[in-house]
Amino acid sequence: MNKSILCLGFSLYAVLGCAQNEQKLVFDFASPRQTIHSFGASDCWRVQYIGKNWPLEKRNQIADLLFSSEFDSWGNPKGIGLSMWRFNIGSGSHEAGDNGGVTSQWRRTECFLGKEGDWDWDKQKGQRWMLQAARERGVRYSLGFSITAPYFMTKNGMARASEKTPYANIREDQFDDYAAFLAEVSTHLKLDYLSPINEPQWEWVGSGQEGMQATNAECSRLIHLLDKELQQRHSKTKVVFGEAADIRYLYRSETDKPERDNQLEEIFSKKGAYSIYGLSSVAPVVSGHSYWSTWPVDTLVQTRKELAEELKKQLSSNYTYWQTEYCPMEKNPDNPRGGGCRDWGMNTALYVARVIHHDLTVANAASWQWWTALSEWDYKDGLIFIDDGTLANGASRGDEKMIETCKQDGVFRTSKLLWTLGNYSFFIRPGMVRLSSVTSTDNTAEVMASAYADNFLKRIVVVLVNSSREDKMIDLSFQSLPAGYCVQKYKLYETSVRSDLQYTGIVGSQLLIPARSVVTLVGVE
Repeated sequence: MNKSILCLGFSLYAVLGCAQNEQKLVFDFASPRQTIHSFGASDCWRVQYIGKNWPLEKRNQIADLLFSSEFDSWGNPKGIGLSMWRFNIGSGSHEAGDNGGVTSQWRRTECFLGKEGDWDWDKQKGQRWMLQAARERGVRYSLGFSITAPYFMTKNGMARASEKTPYANIREDQFDDYAAFLAEVSTHLKLDYLSPINEPQWEWVGSGQEGMQATNAECSRLIHLLDKELQQRHSKTKVVFGEAADIRYLYRSETDKPERDNQLEEIFSKKGAYSIYGLSSVAPVVSGHSYWSTWPVDTLVQTRKELAEELKKQLSSNYTYWQTEYCPMEKNPDNPRGGGCRDWGMNTALYVARVIHHDLTVANAASWQWWTALSEWDYKDGLIFIDDGTLANGASRGDEKMIETCKQDGVFRTSKLLWTLGNYSFFIRPGMVRLSSVTSTDNTAEVMASAYADNFLKRIVVVLVNSSREDKMIDLSFQSLPAGYCVQKYKLYETSVRSDLQYTGIVGSQLLIPARSVVTLVGVE
């Protein structure tokens, strides 16, 4: 048989096979979902050294990777274009030293306010440098978050708790001062948002990091005081509350944290016992963390369905949900080592992509924020990993030589996770609207898809996650298409084993999604 005829036969067979198994994706403009606010990450805690001491060239390269929304000469994104940057408002555990209760110097923070009441705005220099770098690169929003009250305001004089109790580690006579401190810092730094309490459900008794638990009553008390302080300063900063350690604490009662759960009903609701509803300095936002609710997949989906239903039931339609902290820590078949051990590859990237997808499409998150942008640790908590050039896996004990040397300089390494987040953050910009999905006929449903419309530029963005080990054919279409939108051709940007958010060319509405990849399509004329 003629070889060319034989090859043609095989080609036709492959195409027909793909066509039979293609996944039809239909999105509807007539039923828009949430308006996207932002994608972000935090400066905790490594930026205090990197942003202050590392060579300027490296600092700028790292800032470009995180914040740049520009393309290189080949049409590839230079960075991931974050639109939110989280600034950790320090507690002074650095100044307190060993007495502050935090063992690692990398997890201690400076404080703008001294224990004698003196202000020093030269503190947190590394973090302030990165905040300015973010703003210079066009990052739309900044959020300040506090993990604990300054150590000199706490009951035990430390930046974390020392006993298991539901109550905040802050002296009774210091609530007003803490609120004034947070309002002053937020106003001085011109922060758009302020998150005053982080994961109030956990009892932060260990020396591994700062932390402060708080009951619903204490959270409400602090926020009411904050509202007053921000108004007195005519501040533009808005309070964002929640940061629930597990999203189920937002809507479930009678949990293992009875004075710190059911927050939608008790704190956010107008009729809540500790309501913050209607305070002028409080944004209509509920925030929570995606930890501990991502496995199995049924739990991932169900918990987010429950959250969305309770948000709709308890609050008015102007409220939105923000997912404000995540890195994979659960041990399961898809993430066998949990948070431990760095992973630069696609396994962690695809695991997190699945979480992002469901947070956006089931919980209707308007903002999605990663935990910490940089990590010196042998852990899956960074987008960019740093080391001394020899210990590529990072520190695991805390006494490695690089713990000291990396305070001044080091090597930084990107991950597939960084670029996968960029598949969302670089292209889905503030103000874009997620479109509802109409149908998915693929029985395996291994390609997760979400679509977004830019109603100003008349542009479509589609993100596709193929977690399977096979290429998948998809057929993309839209219903109720408004005038001006082009949905026949797309620029394709791929993150996979072979690509880091790389531009690969123009494709049509029927296309093959590579195995174990995340792909972004951007509509073109």
